[in-house]
Amino acid sequence: AAALSGAMAAEGPGSLLALSAAAVSRSMGALERDVWALPGHLLRGLLPLLTVFRLERAEGAARRAGLSTQPIWRKLWDDVMKTRPPNSENITCWRKKFLETFFSNVLHGVLDVSSDWRLNDHHFSPLLHSSPHVSQLTLCNMLQGAVELTAEHNQKVLENLAVSLRILKFQHLLSSDQSIRRSLVLLLHRLIHHGSVSQVSMYSWPVPDTVLLVLILSMSAGFWRSGNALTYQSSPCGLCREKDKAQSQESAQERVERGHCDGREWSDGQNQKGSPRAPEEADAEVNRCRADVCLNSVLSGPRSPLQNQACEEASSKVPCDTSIQGGSSCCISDQLSCHSVLRKTRRRLKSAVGKKRRCLRRTRGPYADPEDLYDFVFTVAREDNSGLLDKNSTTEGENAEKWTSSSPGSPCTGHAVCKKRGGSAGIFSLKAAHRFRSVSTLELFSIPLTGETCRTLSNLLSSWVSLENLVLSYNGLDANIFCILSGLRALSRHSDCHLRVVRVSDVFSHMPCMELVCCILSAFPRLHTLSVSFDLKNQLEVNRPEGNPSCSQAEIPESCLEQLEIRFPREPLHTAFLVPVLKASKSLQQLSLDSATLPCSQEFGLLLEALKECNPNLKKLSFHDMNLAEHQKEVLLLLQDPVLQEITFSFCRLFESSTTEFLSEIINTVKRNSSLKSLKLPGNRLGNHRLVALADIFSEDSSSSLCQLDVSSNCIKPDGLLEFTKKLEGHIQQRGGQIQFTHLRLFQNWLDQDAETAQEALRRLKAMCSVVNDSWDSSQAFADYISVM
Repeated sequence: AAALSGAMAAEGPGSLLALSAAAVSRSMGALERDVWALPGHLLRGLLPLLTVFRLERAEGAARRAGLSTQPIWRKLWDDVMKTRPPNSENITCWRKKFLETFFSNVLHGVLDVSSDWRLNDHHFSPLLHSSPHVSQLTLCNMLQGAVELTAEHNQKVLENLAVSLRILKFQHLLSSDQSIRRSLVLLLHRLIHHGSVSQVSMYSWPVPDTVLLVLILSMSAGFWRSGNALTYQSSPCGLCREKDKAQSQESAQERVERGHCDGREWSDGQNQKGSPRAPEEADAEVNRCRADVCLNSVLSGPRSPLQNQACEEASSKVPCDTSIQGGSSCCISDQLSCHSVLRKTRRRLKSAVGKKRRCLRRTRGPYADPEDLYDFVFTVAREDNSGLLDKNSTTEGENAEKWTSSSPGSPCTGHAVCKKRGGSAGIFSLKAAHRFRSVSTLELFSIPLTGETCRTLSNLLSSWVSLENLVLSYNGLDANIFCILSGLRALSRHSDCHLRVVRVSDVFSHMPCMELVCCILSAFPRLHTLSVSFDLKNQLEVNRPEGNPSCSQAEIPESCLEQLEIRFPREPLHTAFLVPVLKASKSLQQLSLDSATLPCSQEFGLLLEALKECNPNLKKLSFHDMNLAEHQKEVLLLLQDPVLQEITFSFCRLFESSTTEFLSEIINTVKRNSSLKSLKLPGNRLGNHRLVALADIFSEDSSSSLCQLDVSSNCIKPDGLLEFTKKLEGHIQQRGGQIQFTHLRLFQNWLDQDAETAQEALRRLKAMCSVVNDSWDSSQAFADYISVM
């Protein structure tokens, strides 16, 4: 007995605690409230035994007990997802990361909840309970996810996403039928128009479905042709209905107040004239009936040319069938001049919005909004006539034509390129749409944009005042870039527009890069960030469209530009074209030039003079893949600049033909510069001996404030890195441990040649600063660096 008691005392408490925790975890339904009140040391042993449902609910209790659930969620990720997430070192909340990925995998059917006991809880609804943690969602292929989310049983899931979701992505989309598009419409309407989505991104769509693409673009911009016709389980959108109800109540109150006033005036007129009814009111009655007949005509679909002619020649007298439906008289005649009606129906009351085909019995006040008729037409549209989701449409082409109806006066209507490709046909009509909330970021990656789609996008951009970031990457724009510029130019006229970032990249450049930069800044001088990037120069002869003179010849207005990035397709850097941009950008803080060639030795010097004269606030300057081997003097001038805080010479062949004196001059210049915080020298073939020499930047007699040093891709071997480390340790010791150096980047160096030496060097370096490196196989790049051996 004594021996048994001793054994239990030795190992019993731990085993007993584990058994108790396991028993409690199986009875959480009854014990949950009491469990959350347990002390921290008991709760710590219980948390790993809980299902996802209970663990998520335990978050508050764990926080109160001073416990973190992050290790448990990380282990869940490893056990369930079985992959390493990208940038895992930057993940701050594994709970959110797990539940967000879990939601996506369950939605797309790639995760079986029965595969792990922690996921298999009868209280746990996978989509419902994980949806509040989803801030980013990707929909793919046939949009099966959109169909699932708009199903009746997932209504609460959709409501949760409307609150939590910020980024909506579409990837590898395929053509879809009308029922799927109907689900997509409802999803976009709920998540964008009545939700919190602020960014829409589309990726990898080699042959885009124009119908689907225009649908996503227009709804992202906040436009939809028939807001009240959007249905959910055969009922109108509840949020739209509530909004319309509130507006109707306000309008009704206004009509009552106006009616009292009109009644007194009518009574006075009747007493004075002695007539039972004024002629003006009789005319108004006829006009109202005419308006309803025209509405019926519009809602019933487009007319043929003969029908339009007959409509215009019809008699001005319109008989009305006054059969009562819900207290309204409906006009049924269809023989009315529509042009006359469009002029006269502008006197209709705004309260007509949301009511179907009524012939109102009240006159309209003298102050009318000329756009009300358009709003009325598409608000009262029947659900089966709801524009983009017309059930009676016969082909995809007809649908696309309806969506992108011509809009006279749109920003791209009169453009030469547009005229060559069919005028303004294909422009989405903004007047025929309701305006809802829109997103602030639009990104299109690897999606070819035709002329028709570009004109639609241009028209949307022209009034997209909430848009802050526009990214167009590898869309094959060519001459259609002018169409986009037309939309941006129209948008810039809005005082409340928020666009600040534009990024354009493609394989072929339709015009010289600097000319495009000038065009964009001329069209939208309020930009803060502009990035233009091209891989190759178009070898075909560029015929400039009519009506588009060279933008580089026009004067650039003063801009708000703070960041400018240009990647040239191996074009010469003509400073004469860049200087006007720099002069117009007094607020420029960052400049990046990539893959430009220098036609003569003076060009680089002229650039530095222009920067010093025109851009006193420039803080970051970057050169990538530019041959600066013969520009040592200019490189030293940049390194001693008292304003620049970050300088990058990336793959610029700095030491290709240099002497030892040039390296010493660089080190001494940096030692004397107290304003430079970051020096990036990747891809310049430093080798071991130059890296060791760079450690002298931090010597005792240095006044340098350098915090970051990037020596990636520089043929550095483990023994050289160790020698650099030892020398750096000596300088720090001489300075009494006072040094501002905090970050060292070592990507793609030859550290795999001696793993033991490399590990020792990295261990000692990490005691002094933060080191970022990778496990790169140097043998793959041996031929490229053969000259350093």
